[in-house]
Amino acid sequence: MALEDSHVRRAAHLARLAVSDDQASDFVEDLSRILDMVDQLQGVNTDGVAPLAHPLDATQRLRADEVTETDQRDTFQRCAPAVENGLYLVPRVVE
Repeated sequence: MALEDSHVRRAAHLARLAVSDDQASDFVEDLSRILDMVDQLQGVNTDGVAPLAHPLDATQRLRADEVTETDQRDTFQRCAPAVENGLYLVPRVVE
């Protein structure tokens, strides 16, 4: 499918972007090159290639899941305007 100015203007309208006629024709050229590249990539044989989430075989360093602070809920709730059963009471916003 060939990309036309009307397609770019329609997409710009939907995205609420102001695009001049000169810009639309420039975008047609740029987007056409991008779509041509996608077509080239579609032609590549990927049989036997395992999908991957990241190009580098790296693992994320994680900290130990340990409690590092003491429970201070009672201290914080003492200065709250309204508390009930360990929960903060707030004014109703939506009825």
